[in-house]
Amino acid sequence: MKNKLITLWCMMITALLLSAYLYAQPAPPAGSGPAPARKEIRGQVTDTAGAPMPGVTVLVKSSPNIGTTTDMNGRYILEVPDNTTVIVFSMVGYTTTEVPLGGRSIISIQLKSSSSQLGETVVVAYGTQKKASVIGAITTINPGELKVPSSNLTTALAGRIAGIISYQRSGEPGMDNAEFFIRGATTFGYKKSPLILIDGIEYDVTELARLTTDDIASFSIMKDATANALYGARGANGVILVTTKTGKEGKAKINLRLENSISSPTRDIELADPITYMEANNEAVLTRNPLTPVTYSQSQIDNTKAGTNPMVFPATNWKEMLFKKQTINKRANFNLSGGGQIATYFISGGYTKDNGMLHVDHRNNFNNNIDLTTYTLRSNVNIRVTRSTTAMVRLHGTFDEYKGPVDGGEKLYQKMLRSNQVLFPAYYPADEAHQFVNHPLFGNFNNGEYLNPYADMVRGYKQFSRSLMLAQFELKQDLSSFITKGLSVRAMMNTNRQAYFDVSREYVPFWYSANNYDKLTNTYVLRDINPDLGTDYLSYVPGKRTVGSTFYIESAVDYNRTFNKHGLAGMLIFIARNNLTTFDENEAKVNALQKSLPSRNMGLSGRATYSYDNRFFGEFNFGYNGSERFYKKERYGFFPSAGVAWYVSNEKFFRPLDRVITKLKLRANYGLVGNDAIGDENDRFFYLSSVNMNDDKKGAEFGTNGGYKRNGISISRYDNRAITWETARNSTMGVELSLFNKLDIIAEFFVENRYNILMDRASIPQTMGLQATPKANVGKAESTAFDFSADYNSAIGKNLFLSVRGNFTFARNRFRAYEEPVYAEPYRYHVGYPITQRWGYIAERLFIDDEEVRSSPPQAFGNFRTMGGDIKFRDVNGDGQITPADMVPIGYPTNPEIIYGFGFSLKYKGVDLSAFFQGSARSSFWIDVKSTSPFVDTDDDNKITSENQLLKAYADNHWSEENRNLYALWPRLSPTLNTNSQQMNTWFMRDGSFLRVKQVELGYTLPQRLTTKAHITNLRIYANGSNLFTFSAFKLWDIEMGGKGLGYPIQRVVNFGLQLGF
Repeated sequence: MKNKLITLWCMMITALLLSAYLYAQPAPPAGSGPAPARKEIRGQVTDTAGAPMPGVTVLVKSSPNIGTTTDMNGRYILEVPDNTTVIVFSMVGYTTTEVPLGGRSIISIQLKSSSSQLGETVVVAYGTQKKASVIGAITTINPGELKVPSSNLTTALAGRIAGIISYQRSGEPGMDNAEFFIRGATTFGYKKSPLILIDGIEYDVTELARLTTDDIASFSIMKDATANALYGARGANGVILVTTKTGKEGKAKINLRLENSISSPTRDIELADPITYMEANNEAVLTRNPLTPVTYSQSQIDNTKAGTNPMVFPATNWKEMLFKKQTINKRANFNLSGGGQIATYFISGGYTKDNGMLHVDHRNNFNNNIDLTTYTLRSNVNIRVTRSTTAMVRLHGTFDEYKGPVDGGEKLYQKMLRSNQVLFPAYYPADEAHQFVNHPLFGNFNNGEYLNPYADMVRGYKQFSRSLMLAQFELKQDLSSFITKGLSVRAMMNTNRQAYFDVSREYVPFWYSANNYDKLTNTYVLRDINPDLGTDYLSYVPGKRTVGSTFYIESAVDYNRTFNKHGLAGMLIFIARNNLTTFDENEAKVNALQKSLPSRNMGLSGRATYSYDNRFFGEFNFGYNGSERFYKKERYGFFPSAGVAWYVSNEKFFRPLDRVITKLKLRANYGLVGNDAIGDENDRFFYLSSVNMNDDKKGAEFGTNGGYKRNGISISRYDNRAITWETARNSTMGVELSLFNKLDIIAEFFVENRYNILMDRASIPQTMGLQATPKANVGKAESTAFDFSADYNSAIGKNLFLSVRGNFTFARNRFRAYEEPVYAEPYRYHVGYPITQRWGYIAERLFIDDEEVRSSPPQAFGNFRTMGGDIKFRDVNGDGQITPADMVPIGYPTNPEIIYGFGFSLKYKGVDLSAFFQGSARSSFWIDVKSTSPFVDTDDDNKITSENQLLKAYADNHWSEENRNLYALWPRLSPTLNTNSQQMNTWFMRDGSFLRVKQVELGYTLPQRLTTKAHITNLRIYANGSNLFTFSAFKLWDIEMGGKGLGYPIQRVVNFGLQLGF
């Protein structure tokens, strides 16, 4: 790790020295003589509505190297030569303004939007475009809005960007990536998530999660065919397009951000106390069979309640033994930028340290708590080689160092919920016979077969290292003076290397139990349960080791020119990508050859745009892509799109309204995009069969007593040369509206038909004797979506600025073709229902008593006996029995159909206050009955015995002989798994709707007059919090986790930060 960091730092320092050298080269001197005297000017920059404008560039016209930018309140201070005559104010999307100095020391101005934002550019596929000419559905967000008190960027997406459906299921460091889809999951195939591109290079979601917002220049969501057609067979699920910052001409600027945060669960599961647990367990035994002996004697209950001897009568609070109430995390980010006429640079470094909530045993000489440390390094250098040639060099590295419990935080949380509180303590204090042992005396029962989550937590640790190092070179050549005006060419080469390895270190716990308890002396004798199996040393178990490398090239020809009122632009680009991942000997031998082969894709894409008088716009895009995954006749595909737009507010007849409606734009498009990420990792070459010629499970035994055995042949995949990519045919209509130059509204309606979805063939009879289920592109799906965003910005008086924003996304999908068996009941077919729809039984209520059970349609599931207090299901088809034929579509889809968010920000002089709310609606989830069934052994490992704990909510509200509540939260208790309750049904279905106070922030920026003498251009202190409050009907755990609530909880974060600029 140290060598990697040193190497990358050396590369970045070299780039910095190069750019500093180039920056230092002066322009040809206009004359010689002593340096002129200097003076200070100051002022404020606002827009036409009076709102402060941060980030405006302020330069001396005669000396562009002398400049600054406005702070968050639009204010600036600049030292200029005494002979300065003109100051230049500029910002993307606004008209550059030159102001004569005229001996003044205070200059405050208003910047006007450049022709209704006609000059503003946005990042699009493989380039940039004027915002006015964009026809595709592209949503951009200010990177500052993504700044949340978290080291994981993906957790900031939900509710902030129109068109994104997102949710988070875990809060464990390193495992807390949010799941997100653009306009919902529009396929039931294998890959549903969008393509992620950072500076034009494809990354996985983890690299996006590690990206710091201080490095981001633009963040765009590409949502339809016109926006994504150039990505061809990789763009059907949408694209997230991120570009990082580059340097600007001017003196060096340094920015530093330091943060410390306190994390705790948003909602913790409440468990019943040990006494209630034992009494409820006895009730469960007797209510099912009054003749069965109870589990816990009254004597044990009384002694536990009295606290007689906690080692003999334990009441172990496993949650408190394993998990702390809170933990502290740290983050730091540093960047340096600047440059001259020849070169500019942006250098940054980031550090985050995320800790888990686990306790550490002081008797160990290692840390078993979760510790995820991440380092990020970035260098972007732009070099002006000649007047028409520019080059860019990008270097980037991300390094993760993880250390945590062997089983991970998620499994430990689940083990805690499956551990009996009253069988034994976590560990025993050393008695006289064991005072010199070098290991903890872990508690257990019988022969040590019971789950002790504390021992599992502290018995060792797992650590892994993950790294990514990238080098990228880009060259652009303007051919305007050589061939024709507006013509240019560019080429880019990128190579990156990814590495991962992990190792586990652990010892085998020594188990003990308390025996021979003497009531009179209140003493016991410790018995060694496994004296010959426990170990005092840490084993070394190497895990997964992978090394991957990717080589990517692209070359493009661009043309952009205006003829009077006609604007023409075009681009033709070729791309090729080669990826190779190698595995060590610990990787499974199955498919080893297939995995060792490099994966490749290539394509040719193009774009052509036309505009007339900045009123009418047209665009045509195409992608022609090839993928090695398919047979040669199906390997290449053509994905075109076309769109038109009308800038109504630029029409002459509209001018009387332009004071009210400052912008009105209508647009529509239609096109095709594809998805070649189908099948699992072992289904790489669909046109080849996968055959094992030496399968010991398919062999034959013969001879006396099976003395001879020969392995056989197995087939896990049959070749299908017709398999190809999914194709999405989609169209979008959109309107962009601005009112009073203060309120901006964007609304879009989207329809997509997805076909060629890969799925198992259900119509092939078993009598054919096939060993594997054939797959084919026979599935179809349809999606509709509507998303809306509104932003309001206004100045109230001289010093108060208000911003209000909100967005709403509705995305619905359904099956159009789904191959399945023939059913007698039409409601059992998938076609016409949402992709994540569930089928289950309708629960009417709980049975009144055993008599009602006998008089109702039988509902026997396995050997479990249904009794009064169990769930009564509806006989939907009226055949007099409860069978799978009575399962109907229930609830909403499991993925939310509605995501929304709204918030505000207030700025008054140096004080700023902001808040953001996130909401979700129209989704359902199901409580995991098996995992929450009290007293039941649900551990899948037969070597370990577990007993689920009792949730307090179940203890307080369950059916019993004394409380025959037919609508109780939990049915009649049972000491064994209730297979009747375990069926998918509406009783345990819950509404997934919620509203969350996602973030609140309060900050104060010191006036520049107080910081300038210390050469500080910006000093801001702030406090913020995320996931502060949640409003929902569900109270057992954080509702956003859905049915996965029995895992590491989502975190509430309170954060304190300092931001410095020099």
